[in-house]
Formats: sequence, structure tokens, C-alpha cells
Amino acid sequence: MKTSIALGTSLLLGGLWLSFHNSRQHHQWTPTSPSISEPKCPQVSATFPSRETEALNAMDEFLKSSKFFNQSVERLSAAVQIPTESFDDMGLVGEDPRWKIFFDFEAYLKATFPLVHSTLKVDKVNTHGLLYSWAGSDPSLKPTLLMAHQDVVPVPEATVKQWTHPPFSGFYDGKYVWGRGSSDCKNQLIAILEAVEELIAAKFEPKRGLILSFGFDEEISGPQGAAHLASYILEKHGKNSIAAIVDEGAGTFNVWGAKFAMPGVGEKGYTDIQIVVRMPGGHSSIPPAHNGIGVAAELVTLIEGHPYEPRLDDANPYLGLMHCGAEHAPEFPHKLKKLLNNRSSSHKQCGKDELALEAAKAGSDVKYLMTTSVAVDIIQGGVKVNALPERTVITVNHRVNVGSRTSDVEKKITKLASHVAHKYNLTLNAFEGEESPSSITLTSTKNKLEPAPVTPTEVGNGSPYEILSGTTRALYGEDMLVAPGIMTGNTDTKHYWPLTEHIFRYGPGFDPEQEGFGKIHTVDEAQSVKAHIATVRWFSLFIRNMDEANL
Repeated sequence: MKTSIALGTSLLLGGLWLSFHNSRQHHQWTPTSPSISEPKCPQVSATFPSRETEALNAMDEFLKSSKFFNQSVERLSAAVQIPTESFDDMGLVGEDPRWKIFFDFEAYLKATFPLVHSTLKVDKVNTHGLLYSWAGSDPSLKPTLLMAHQDVVPVPEATVKQWTHPPFSGFYDGKYVWGRGSSDCKNQLIAILEAVEELIAAKFEPKRGLILSFGFDEEISGPQGAAHLASYILEKHGKNSIAAIVDEGAGTFNVWGAKFAMPGVGEKGYTDIQIVVRMPGGHSSIPPAHNGIGVAAELVTLIEGHPYEPRLDDANPYLGLMHCGAEHAPEFPHKLKKLLNNRSSSHKQCGKDELALEAAKAGSDVKYLMTTSVAVDIIQGGVKVNALPERTVITVNHRVNVGSRTSDVEKKITKLASHVAHKYNLTLNAFEGEESPSSITLTSTKNKLEPAPVTPTEVGNGSPYEILSGTTRALYGEDMLVAPGIMTGNTDTKHYWPLTEHIFRYGPGFDPEQEGFGKIHTVDEAQSVKAHIATVRWFSLFIRNMDEANL
């Protein structure tokens, strides 16, 4: 593996390929770095595999050919045509017939990637979880783990006619493959298998083991898919047994006049709080001044009227992105740079976080990378128009900021609910006890999740982040900057935390004409084939670079 570290922006400004050297220094983006002259966002130069053969070189050229392009279109299109929808109310595998479609998808993969299925060991975990293992020649090396999910978000029947092309047509218009799952995330799943299929065809024999783990219920939090797969891997390999994990996630964006690849190295936490308001019923012709729905509505107004403020914890990856912007992006705002340079740990103990507040002005997409979000998503109450509601239920979704805990959310909502309970002489049962008449009861749902451990982003020591960065810049050139990213949503990786601290949520495909996430979860989801081909090439490089890495 050939790599080096670029420490100066002057080296980036010519698009120069850096010379290779062995002398490395340890750098990490952090506002508490001991030397203010030390760069907080050093960029890794392009990293190419050093092991070359005629077959591997031919494979690299084939992946750039029109023949492979057309093959890849057909593979992705056919995958999209299999409607592997997962629904919130899915029953257990083997009991709910809606899972049967995943047999069709598995059969399609087996027919489409014969070398993968004849070379790698395939385990089926909880029936539909697909686990592929490619043993390396050196068992002392921790394997690389690549992930994707087979399932897709359902397409509501009422929206089908709004699609430019039918949602499960896999229609190819010469540039994009259209359909549900085309960009979330059958593209990544197919790209991984395409990369491995071609590596096998080129007689590549890994030293480091490779594991592919494909869940089937990520869109409903992964309890039957990823949870079982992760447990299976943990039981077989043990804690901290994986070198690095790459799953779906953030991609590449133009920010502050520069192009940034933003692999997700963290995720926000998650908690749903259920609020139950119990008040006496009766005939609606003689209502009280405030019935259960009215009291619930007042509490909702109070919750929405007290949002969380933006706050950047030192561990928040967005802080790392801003350091990269300040060092490398020509249009990074002067005010942000000044606040960033003047930032100290005191912001955590007192007052407002001025840097976070200023950064949040960029819009909600940025604001909620550093803010606990609050969304009242479900309300149920009343059963008849002439009967007062006796039980009103509200569900409030929170995505918990890095540096906060789900317990912080519980404390805040308890304080707000206590105000309403006191006003209307109701008993407050806050996260303990049972519902009772004339009460407000708060409970957390079972899918509570703390913010993810943040992946190390040091460069200079051959870390997995360095390998990922170097691979990205090898594919796209050194005008592509790599910076830490963070996800506002959650991925299947939440089940894999015990396996490694090096977890990346990253969609490596990039097409400047399709910046963003390809309309995932909505009408007209589509995937640029140019970006898809880049994804295949990226995984092919990454697998080989990881194979040679000294980790």
C-alpha cells in the first residue's frame, strides 16, 4: 500500500500527487490540540494497493469500461425490481408472510454473483440475514466488515402515481436507475458484491479476512436482521475482533467552496417518549374547561416552545468538519473561523455555545447535527365525537445530540410535564410506576439508544480512517477533501459497536450531478449509475488497501 500525508494546503492547491515517505506524525482534529500551529485537519494523500498483477490491473480497467457499466445497470435495475419492503408492524420471520419476498432477493443474488457464492462461506442468520465470509491467509489479521441492508422503505399506494417511473420498475433512463431502494441501499449492497465478484475473477487472494453482512430490516431498526447478525459475528469472532466496518451513510458534498467526502464517524442517540394523559370522560355536551386532548395539546405546545439549543461537544464530528473547512475551504465564513479559533472548553460549563449557534444558521440540516431534535409524531385520543376522551397518547421522537444522554431528555420532559400536571391537579408518573386515573404518565420506548461512540479520526498512524481517506482521494483526486461526518439518523451499525471502534457510515459513490441522497424515502428515488460505478471501484480499492494495512 502506497500512502503519504499532506499537511499543507499549498500542496492541495495544485492538485499535486504527493511524494511517498515513511516519516509520519500523529495528528488529530481536536480543539484541545497542544500546538496551535499543528494542522487540525491533515489530509492523507492518495492510497493505492502496492500488490499488482496483470489480472488485477485488467480488472481495474474493466471496472471503467462500458461493458461493466451496462452489466452494472442490469444488476442494480433487477435488484430494485424485487420489492423487499419492511413494514413497522412486521411479525416474526417465519410467521409473517411478507418476509417471503426476501427468498426471491437471496435467489437473485446467488444467480447474479456465482463466484461470490462459490468462493465465500455463506451463513443465513435468522433465515434472511446474509453473512458472507472470505477467509484470509493470515488469521492473525482482523477482518474487514462491509455492510448494507436488503430491505427498503415501503411505497404508499397513494403515492405510486406521483413517481416519474414506477417505484419498482428499476427503469434506466441513460443516467439514473429509478426505484425504491436504488439509493437506499441496494446500490451499496450490489456494489460490494460486484467488487468482490471481480476480485475473485482476478484471482485476488486476501491476507486479511473479509466479511459481508446484509441485514433485512434496517428500515425498522434491525431487531431481526442486524441484531442477529451482529450477535452471530460477536459470538464467532469476539469483542473488538473487526479491523473496520463500512456501512451506508453520508457521502460527498460541496461546502464552503470545496468538495468534501464526509464519512459518518458518529451517530446521534435516539429515544421515543410516550406521554399518556388520563382524565375523566363523560358526555361532550357538558365538557370541562380542559379535557384530556386539550391538556395534551398544552403539553405539546410547551414541549415545542422549549427546544434544545445547538451545542457542539468536543467529540462531535461536525467540529472536525469545521476545522477542515477553516483550513482548506476558500469560502469558509470569517465569523465561524474567528469563533472556532477562540473556542475554549469554557463553553461547556457556562452560557451559550456561540460557535454552535452561528453554525446552526446555515439551516436545519446543519443545526440538527449539533442539536437534540424534538418531534411530536403521533397523537391518539378520543373514540367518539360525543364522548370526552379518557386516554390521550402522544409519542415524541428525540434524536439525541453528541455529548448528551437519553437521561437528559427524560429530565427535561419531566420538568415540562410537571408544570402541566401541577396546573391541572394531575398525578405525574415520570418513568416509573403505572398509569392511574387523572394522571400524566411518561415512559421511554424499548428502542432507546445513546449517541454512538465516535470513531477515531487520527492520521499518521495507518489507522482505518487514514485508509478510507486515502482510498477516497485515490479514486477522486486530491482536490477531494475528507472530513469527519455525523449522521442525524441511525444505521444498522448500532448493533455492531462491540466489534470495533472503527465504524464508518459512508456512501463512497459520487456524481457531481446528483449531490445528496438520491431522494431516499420519498417519491422518485433514483441512483446515478456514474456514482454507482464509482462505489464499486471504491470498494475494490478499499478491500485491497485494508488487506495491505498494518493494523
